[in-house]
This record gives sequence, C-alpha cells and structure tokens, in this order.
Amino acid sequence: MSYIPNIESLMPAVDLSAMRAQGAGGQNVNKVSSAIHLRFDIQAAAIPEYVKQKLLSGKDKRITQEGILIIKAQSHRTQEVNKQDAIERLAEVLVEAGKLQKARRPTKPSRNAQKKRIDSKVKSGRTKVLTKKSRFLI
Repeated sequence: MSYIPNIESLMPAVDLSAMRAQGAGGQNVNKVSSAIHLRFDIQAAAIPEYVKQKLLSGKDKRITQEGILIIKAQSHRTQEVNKQDAIERLAEVLVEAGKLQKARRPTKPSRNAQKKRIDSKVKSGRTKVLTKKSRFLI
C-alpha cells in the first residue's frame, strides 16, 4: 500500500508565485512571467506523518532547513502549463515518499551455494599447500 495524495486538500500548504523564466527566449521572455515557483510547507500539509518524516529525513536538495519543498517549473512557454507541471511534480515527490518498503525476509544460502563455497576454500587451501612445499624444495 502506498500514499496517493489528494492535490485539492494540499493546496492550502502550497504557495505559487510567477516569475521570469531563465535562459534564452528573445524579447518576450523579459516581459512575461511564465515560470512558476512552488513552495510546499511540509509541516503544515495534510499528509500522513510517515510521509512527512521521509521527506524531511531525505537528502533532497529542494527541501530547505525550514521544511519547505521548492519546485521551479519553467520548461513550458505558458504560465498555466508550468503551474500544472509544478503541481504534477509535487504529486510525484509525495507518491515517491509515500511508498512503503517491503519487509525483507531473511533466507539461507542454498546447499549448492554452500558446497561451491567450501569447494573453493578447499581448492585455495590446496594451492597454498603446494606453494609452500615448492619453496622448501629449492
């Protein structure tokens, strides 16, 4: 079972702001604020506690020390599409953090694997014995 976020319930913890996009684009890019800067307050969000802990304990460079996840969307030409892109990327981050890890069941090595290990040890030991004898014969 994994966590599937409800974007509508998360919107109070999301702060969207428009800004000018970086990079080339001609004269229009200097006038139009088409990039979106999404700030998501992890502590204030209505998400399960284990998802919060996983997000805050991770090494994601997009999360500030205050617990704010910052996503910058500027790959599209229009503000609306960049806004949708930022929200989709937020949902992907939350889904990834909400995945539960399967419990590992310890297993024993097979008989064949144990036999191979012992055979290789015996072979290595024989090689060493032969090497030692040949040193004393010279």
